[in-house]
Amino acid sequence: MKPLEYCDGVLKLIDQTLLPGEQKIVELKNYVEVADAIKNMIVRGAPAIGVTAAYGVVIASKAIDTDSKEEFFIGLKKVCDIIKGTRPTAVNLFWAVDRVYNKASSNRDKSIEEIKNIIEEEAYLMEKEDIESNKSIGRFGNELIKENWTILTHCNAGALATCDYGTALGVIRAAHESGKNIQVFADETRPYLQGARLTSWELMQDNIPVTLICDNMAGHFMKEGLIDCVIVGADRIALNGDTANKIGTYSVAVLAKENNIPFYVAAPTSTIDFSIETGNQIPIEERSPDEITHIKGIRIAPEGVKVKNPAFDVTPNKYISAIITEKGIIYPPYNENIKKFR
Repeated sequence: MKPLEYCDGVLKLIDQTLLPGEQKIVELKNYVEVADAIKNMIVRGAPAIGVTAAYGVVIASKAIDTDSKEEFFIGLKKVCDIIKGTRPTAVNLFWAVDRVYNKASSNRDKSIEEIKNIIEEEAYLMEKEDIESNKSIGRFGNELIKENWTILTHCNAGALATCDYGTALGVIRAAHESGKNIQVFADETRPYLQGARLTSWELMQDNIPVTLICDNMAGHFMKEGLIDCVIVGADRIALNGDTANKIGTYSVAVLAKENNIPFYVAAPTSTIDFSIETGNQIPIEERSPDEITHIKGIRIAPEGVKVKNPAFDVTPNKYISAIITEKGIIYPPYNENIKKFR
């Protein structure tokens, strides 16, 4: 279930705004289309956004027609800045774009054509690394999952949010593949309904038992003793372990703490922002009011009502039991232990 595929200068994406009703592939042939796809959530999920952005730089580099190396790098830098301006919260976006640009910059002694090929090779490598990373996250995370557990997840951190396999759902997939009898409760995840539309669909494709619930039902099922652990993905993790994820994650974490339920974050180390100390420094994207006032183009709220629509919230580290990465599991105190995974 690969959400993206690059071949011969064209990036193909599954349009995730249409799932599960329609499975449509969009073909992107220039960096403007790639930037729009990221901004409009045709592709979403921090790791998938990162690799998509890298391929956007690849496509842009091939379109820069100049014999001047200085002009080439000026053009490349402009493209990188535009792509990085699409969404502010997911650090994988910035990490990926900077990685391909720095790779190109470190090879300035090569010809322009060679540099273009180097950028393409780096993006291919990032895609391959992401898939391997997800499977490693799954193996480490499986150690935390017990037989007959019911796992609650929020938003979608599955194959659709990565290059394949998934982070939070990667842990769930690994537990299922190891033969453990598990089931999943998936929050619908308003306002974009990634849990209802994407997570439940992914799990059903893999024949993993899943029950869809409204966001405001999580506390009820925890209190009833029906949830054994929570696993979510992440869009940015600070050095102290504070974690930005889809809006509503903070509420789930507080409820889990109140009910003595372990709350796990699954993410690659590329999601850790080693430049910030706490979650207070994480920028929170504010999205269009239409995502709340409308569902599939149909207005459900009165005209003129005021709307706030932050796409993410930050869960303080005290609510997080462990962070599952491709390099191993990070436990508190995060201020000390996260630095070891750089």
